[in-house]
Amino acid sequence: MAKEDFIISISAKRVIFLIFFIFLILFPKYTPYDNIQTDNQSIINLIFNLYFFISNQTLGIVHEGGHGVCYILNCPKFFTALNGTIFQVLFPLGIGYYYKQLSNNIGWYIGIFFTGFSLHYTAWYISTAHKSLFVSASQSFLGQDGYHDFNYILSTIGLLNYDNVISIAVKFIAYGLMIFSVYKLFISALSENKR
Repeated sequence: MAKEDFIISISAKRVIFLIFFIFLILFPKYTPYDNIQTDNQSIINLIFNLYFFISNQTLGIVHEGGHGVCYILNCPKFFTALNGTIFQVLFPLGIGYYYKQLSNNIGWYIGIFFTGFSLHYTAWYISTAHKSLFVSASQSFLGQDGYHDFNYILSTIGLLNYDNVISIAVKFIAYGLMIFSVYKLFISALSENKR
């Protein structure tokens, strides 16, 4: 696709900004892995739960693919555990970067947003590292018991007792990326530039 193929109207940019702005504002309240709300059957909660299910399954496939690459290449155990998260974070960033190379700033900002989204989920996962070396089948993407990546990673480097502090730092970075992205979408929505 040529760079000239990505022309986005001002109206479309404003709608995109509005969608991501509303999502960001509602995100802390409706994040299902932070706030489990079994009695909340509002349409917004149902939409967020569906969205989180789809996006977490997608990122879960990418995450497990990162581990799979290491199984094929026979990587060291530590890197195998870490590579799932590396893939999960680099996937949306890579897609965004692809759009940046095509001079599509909206696609780039959305990629940054989803990188933050992925990091937010990673922050939650890190915060559960102290609970166990194993993840139960009910909490596993694969539906079977498995190793908790961050229990192993943080234990190996001697930081398991600091999982909550590390989680907060990662969550701070995640929100920073999401806020930056929405800010850039806002600036873009005010701009007459069609990219």
